[in-house]
Amino acid sequence: MGEDYRGMWRDLGLDLAAHDILLGVLGNAYRDIFLSQKNRPEGMAYFDFVMSEVHGLRIRELLDEKKSGRKIIGSYCVFVPEEIVLAANATLVGLCSGADFAMEEVERLLPRNTCPLIKSSFGFKLGRVCPYLESADMVVGENTCDGKKKAYETLGGLVGNLHVMDLPQVKSVQGRALLKAEYERFRAAAEKLTGVPITAETLKKAIKTVNAKRAAVHRLSSLRKADPAPISGLDALLANQVFFYDNPARFTGSVNGICDELERRIAEKKGAFPGKTPRILLSGCPQAVPNWKLPFLVETSGAVIVGEESCVGERGTRNLTDDSGETVEEMMEAIVDRYFQVDCAIFTPNPDRLGHIREMAAACGADGVIHYGLQFCQPYLMESIPVETALEKEGIPTLRIETDYGMEDAGQLKTRIQAFIEQLR
Repeated sequence: MGEDYRGMWRDLGLDLAAHDILLGVLGNAYRDIFLSQKNRPEGMAYFDFVMSEVHGLRIRELLDEKKSGRKIIGSYCVFVPEEIVLAANATLVGLCSGADFAMEEVERLLPRNTCPLIKSSFGFKLGRVCPYLESADMVVGENTCDGKKKAYETLGGLVGNLHVMDLPQVKSVQGRALLKAEYERFRAAAEKLTGVPITAETLKKAIKTVNAKRAAVHRLSSLRKADPAPISGLDALLANQVFFYDNPARFTGSVNGICDELERRIAEKKGAFPGKTPRILLSGCPQAVPNWKLPFLVETSGAVIVGEESCVGERGTRNLTDDSGETVEEMMEAIVDRYFQVDCAIFTPNPDRLGHIREMAAACGADGVIHYGLQFCQPYLMESIPVETALEKEGIPTLRIETDYGMEDAGQLKTRIQAFIEQLR
């Protein structure tokens, strides 16, 4: 970071000593994982800059927005509709949940066998090291899995303004009705927070803004189909992660800029990896910053990741929102329709997800699928077995991996991944 942000962090109530340790670890990890890559697109310099300032300049921007009267809403899930947030004159940011922190304190509040994603979100709060969380005027939780449902009861005592959405778990008429009711309730909460009523004009503009972000990511995903792959899976994942933090218009322009470069690289047959490198589709749990362990192990074992069937990936951005409506009510219906298509593992049954994995594997020319499950994440771990069974029956090699955020199992995982990749050659 070029500036000294310690005063800003102190004002936010961060534990400066602990935060320094976190930034030191993240900086070293980023250098070793990302900056050590060869043949990176030049456009990745922007995302390197974003990550170097993710707790600095970006936080200052958010605080400047707050000074101008804009509200900041933090979330942990792709089911929180950014369209509604923007239309209410607020900014949506993802909250910290991709690394272990303050685990001793966390396990005084949560069972040890809680999934790493939930424990991580508590750790960043209890350790006072997440400036996004401390900047937020509202935190939105969502009752996806049982773990989150109960965890939010505790988190409510730790954050000042927690809004919890109840999400359907069956794709039925009744399930859609519940989602609609919850989005209307969230709309009212956002309007109350900001004091700004959502209009047809502001909602249409917001839909177009978020659609542009998604369209840019779709363009990036489509370019990864080329062989040789013009960008590493690590770098593509980074773009998908920055999706949740960056200014929307700036992010869209930056992704489209790197896509222009990737098109030139494809025309020149210039890849991040040699042609015919084994191609992997990564499927399963979301990978929040700085959870880069598995992609790093895969891409240093002789393969390239060409797609992410994940909330931080295709699942989170797959569909655009219909912007043809003329009234707030029509556009709210379109928003409900869009998010109801998300094939999260909370849904039962969930055949759409298996279909999308098949489609993605075919579209990106994947030689195999690695299904990634976080320890104790019951929805995705439960689905991993039928997913593996179905894909193997169709001749798609599949490797199931269950892990956490720690590096203790990295050696064992790398051995399994290398053996799997060798089978694909």
